[in-house]
Amino acid sequence: MKTTAYKKLLITFIALGSWIVASSQQYPDSLLRYLEIAAKNNPTVQQRFTEYQAALQKIPQVGSLSDPELSLGVFLKPMELVNGNQVADLRLMQMFPWFGVLRNAKDEMRLMANAKFEVFRDAKLQVFYDVQRTWYELFKVRKDISISEKNIEILKVIERLAIIRFKVSPTGGSGATSAGTGMSSGSSQNNSAGGSSGMQSMGGNQVNSASATSNQTASPMQTGSMGSSSASSGLADLYRIQIETGELENNIALLKNQERTVIALFNSYLSRSPGSPVFTGETLSVDSLGLSLIAISDSILVKNPMLSMLEFEKQSYSARKKMVTGMSYPMVGLGLNYSFIGKNEMSTSSMNGKDMIMPMVSVTLPIYRKKYTAMQKEADLLSIAASQNYQATANTLQTEYYQAVQLYQDAQRRVQLYENQYNLASKSLDLMLKSFSTSSSGLTDVLRVRQQTLDYELKQVEAVADFNTAIAWLKRLMAFSQIQ
Repeated sequence: MKTTAYKKLLITFIALGSWIVASSQQYPDSLLRYLEIAAKNNPTVQQRFTEYQAALQKIPQVGSLSDPELSLGVFLKPMELVNGNQVADLRLMQMFPWFGVLRNAKDEMRLMANAKFEVFRDAKLQVFYDVQRTWYELFKVRKDISISEKNIEILKVIERLAIIRFKVSPTGGSGATSAGTGMSSGSSQNNSAGGSSGMQSMGGNQVNSASATSNQTASPMQTGSMGSSSASSGLADLYRIQIETGELENNIALLKNQERTVIALFNSYLSRSPGSPVFTGETLSVDSLGLSLIAISDSILVKNPMLSMLEFEKQSYSARKKMVTGMSYPMVGLGLNYSFIGKNEMSTSSMNGKDMIMPMVSVTLPIYRKKYTAMQKEADLLSIAASQNYQATANTLQTEYYQAVQLYQDAQRRVQLYENQYNLASKSLDLMLKSFSTSSSGLTDVLRVRQQTLDYELKQVEAVADFNTAIAWLKRLMAFSQIQ
């Protein structure tokens, strides 16, 4: 019995796990998942990281000594010396720069590599922002399509109500009935008048007869005109609904074309096929900033990668100036000269046939000072340019910060406004539809309230998307990312 129970429990867990896996495979994507894919696959991010790795390879290049020089000289005919015959010379020389030159050169390349890394960080943050902004834009387009389709459904309901109103409106038949009633009433009045007055003049009878005839003809004409006007109004309402429906269908077609374009742009950030499906969900929750606006303003000047990159560049130019200053001093070379000596049969010297070893020292003479002075001046100017660029970038970031704050505050206000407006318009639309079904309100009022309701629903979605986009913009400026 226990074994059977365990098997049933195991089968239940397997079925539940299969359902969860199937659900996750059906909608495996989320905005966070798309950011992870962009961080791994975006070609611009990969390019910046590859450039950073290439910059790291320059550090050991500039931090190493120059290659030693080895020279070999062979005498075609041995040179006769006192202590033997010189056959060949072997010379080895290594040059050493001034103290600190190699260290400053490594510092410069290391700082430049750090600047490249900040460029890589900025590219990744920009891609993250582009992915979020495009994803929110795609959500707005799809929501606009959904609302337009809902709008068509509402128009169909209004069209059915208009048809019902058209069928029950007054027609020419009812007008004829009213005319017959008027004629019988007029005849009875004439008969009673003739019986009570007795003998009347012929002219008076003619006047009464004309008056009765006029009353009998006026009543059916007025009723027929009212029935014709009501029928024309009903047909006009139907035509207006069909016109509205046609415009909405055309708008949906345009939005679907726009949706394909936005999907292609979104997939380009992820380095995927333009037609790859993108999941956005049915609802969009309001994101949270998590920090005060003042704290964000201070954080931008501290954490923004572009400012860090320019700071590293400025420091690298200072290291370059120190390196150039060391290069303007003499370089010292240490070497060894080895002479191969053969024996001389005519020599009686005790050094006869013994090779000679000669230590060597060489020193460069940097007497052409203009190039070193120009190199130092170049480093100073580049450092000043980096400072100026830092200030210009900081000003640009501050401007972007105020633009993002404006979008943030405006969207925050619109989220609250359109939520209330949508609720009120929805209630008003329900009341107008009930009134329209009972013929107490006109089609124009219903269409106007219906359009307001759907407009407020779409504006509410756009406000939430703009609010989240503003938050993503602020986080991009202060270099905050959920994906590292």
